[in-house]
Amino acid sequence: MQQRSSGGQNGGVGEQPVWYTAYGSNTHAARLACYLAGGRPAGATRGYPGCRDGSPPRRSVPVELPGTVYFATRSPVWGGGRAFYDPAAPGGALARAHLITAEQFSDIAAQEMYGEPGTDLDLTEVLATGRGTLGPGRYQTLVRAGTLEGIPMITLTAPWALADVPWTAPSAGYLAHLVAGLREAGAWDDATIADYLCRCPGVAGHWTAAEGVLSPATPGPGPTR
Repeated sequence: MQQRSSGGQNGGVGEQPVWYTAYGSNTHAARLACYLAGGRPAGATRGYPGCRDGSPPRRSVPVELPGTVYFATRSPVWGGGRAFYDPAAPGGALARAHLITAEQFSDIAAQEMYGEPGTDLDLTEVLATGRGTLGPGRYQTLVRAGTLEGIPMITLTAPWALADVPWTAPSAGYLAHLVAGLREAGAWDDATIADYLCRCPGVAGHWTAAEGVLSPATPGPGPTR
C-alpha cells in the first residue's frame, strides 16, 4: 500500500471521513485522546505525539463485528499481551467506531507502530478489497470491517491469524482501558463486558469474571499456547 506525504497533494483525501473501528484500548476515549491530541495514557510507559489534527471524534458508536479479538505478543508499553482482531475467526467482537478523518486515521496508524505522524495513507486497496497491507508489523494490516451510514469502517490488526501465534495474557492496566471503553460505549453492561473479555483467547484462563469485575485467575495452566 502506498503512502502519501502531507502537503496538499492528495486532493483533500485526508479530510474524508472514516469510522476508525477500535476493539482494543482505543475503545476508551481517554486513551484514544492521547493518539489524537498527544499525551501519555494512564498505566502506559510512554506517551504519543498526537495527530496533525488533534480534534476528538465527531461521534463514537458501539458496534459488534464478526470475528474474534485475541491477545498476543508482549507490549513494552503495557507489559502484557496486545489486542488483535481476526475477522475470519468464528465468534463476535465488541468494538467502538470513532468517526474521524482519513488523515487522523493515518496518524493513528503511524503511532501504533511507534512512528511519527504526518503521512496520509492511500486507503484505495483496503476500500476496494477489504484488506490492505502497510508492512509486516503487528498493526500494519488494514481491515474494512463494514460500512456504517455510508462511511467505511476500518481497523488495524496483525498480518497473522488467531491460530498462528501464541496467546499472551494482557496486563491489568491494558484491560482497564478496554473495560472503560466498552462501558463508555453504553451498549453493554459490566457483566456482559467482563464475560466477553474472559472468553477472548489470551484472557481466558488468566482472568475470571465475577459480578462484572475482572480478577486474576487462580495460577495454573491456561489455554495460552
